[in-house]
Amino acid sequence: MTVLGVALLIVVFAALLLLNVPVAFAVAAAAAVGLLAASDAEVSTAIAQKMASGVDSFPLLAIPFFIIAGNVMSASGMAKRLIDAARVLVGWMPGGMSLVNVLACMLFGSISGSAAAAISSIGGVTIPALESEGEDRGYATALCTTAATTGLLIPPSNVMIVYAVVAQTSVAALFFAGVGPGVLLGLFLMATALLVRRPDPELTARARAASRPASVGAAVAAILLALPSMTLIVIVLGGILGGYFSATEAAAVSVFFAVVVGVLERFVQAARGESGARLSIRSVRVIVRDSLRTTSIVMFLIASSQALSWVLSYLRIPQTFADQLLSVTADPIVLLVLMNLTLLVVGTFLDMTPAVLIFTPIFLPVAQALGLHPAHFGVVMILNLSIGLCTPPVGTCLFVGCSVGRVSIARITRPMLPFYVAMVGALVLTTAVSGLSMWLPRTLELVDPVPAWSPVNPQPDGESP
Repeated sequence: MTVLGVALLIVVFAALLLLNVPVAFAVAAAAAVGLLAASDAEVSTAIAQKMASGVDSFPLLAIPFFIIAGNVMSASGMAKRLIDAARVLVGWMPGGMSLVNVLACMLFGSISGSAAAAISSIGGVTIPALESEGEDRGYATALCTTAATTGLLIPPSNVMIVYAVVAQTSVAALFFAGVGPGVLLGLFLMATALLVRRPDPELTARARAASRPASVGAAVAAILLALPSMTLIVIVLGGILGGYFSATEAAAVSVFFAVVVGVLERFVQAARGESGARLSIRSVRVIVRDSLRTTSIVMFLIASSQALSWVLSYLRIPQTFADQLLSVTADPIVLLVLMNLTLLVVGTFLDMTPAVLIFTPIFLPVAQALGLHPAHFGVVMILNLSIGLCTPPVGTCLFVGCSVGRVSIARITRPMLPFYVAMVGALVLTTAVSGLSMWLPRTLELVDPVPAWSPVNPQPDGESP
């Protein structure tokens, strides 16, 4: 490992981030400077080749398809259908609107694969609804902001595809590994919401009466109208599990299905005389434009991060880091705490995708040395970095939530604290109990049926394919 190359790489990367240079450019520049200081190779040629080969991956083709499918669903008015269905399912319970918020975010986030889209689509309805029950607007925004991150764990998820490519593990296994922790996180947030909510009883009763379905038929209709969008998850996961198509082909199928659902939803809205978002020629142009922009950003970020990962490997940083960390302590609990604390700090300053691309090659060898399966570690990493999306100074979900809820960061900070505790609790449990994430992939025979890993009694989980 060349000390000068490593030092320059870190300094350049940190300096460019402080200067608000886009992350993709900062990553590429840091990789070039680190390689220049450590090698006589033609830097521009080497970096360009690694960037091109970094995105030359069939699984990555799923990302633009899932982005398009999510944008189509957002433009089709599916958020309202999911909220209506969630009201029927959990709205009658105490704290019903808070539970509706979390459940709707879980459903929409998993369909769109975007936490920011879930906040924008669901929060625009549920935040005012919670405020109408006498809840503080800061609490409502905090709940929606944190609940939106569940969609990053419940498949399909773009960041899971990115991790699977970097870690060279099964996308299908990772998808199914995220189901348990995603549901667990949602339940933790629901429980926390019930503990900290302070509604006005009279306003709550009035709002619940106003939102209650007029009849059993209306409740059934709300569920049936939401079924087409919820079926997308079943088609994607069922198709992958049944061997009908790969994750990439499932993404293409999801686009076709999303368009069909969007067209049907347009006719349903017209027949029922409903207003709101619906698929149209104009919205298709917006969908294509936004999808191209998002795909370009993500792919350029992946390309530059893959170049940086190659430079890190060339400088033997992952191997040296793993050896040094394992030489300090062999206690799996201490090592997992150190890695989780590091990722929590990283998540506050770096967005999720570049963090996954940069730190997976560094931390995965240590995790596998402890016996963690790559799919289990991937879920832990994504859940960990999801907390960073809700924390300043770079928390994407935090800023989107403040914008949708029209509140300041100062006003949302205190209501966020109990939800941070809930997210950390879910992270600790997911880290310590590998069965939460690995039971479903093992049951479906997507990974070898080895014993469950735990920090108290480590098993050779990481040796499974």
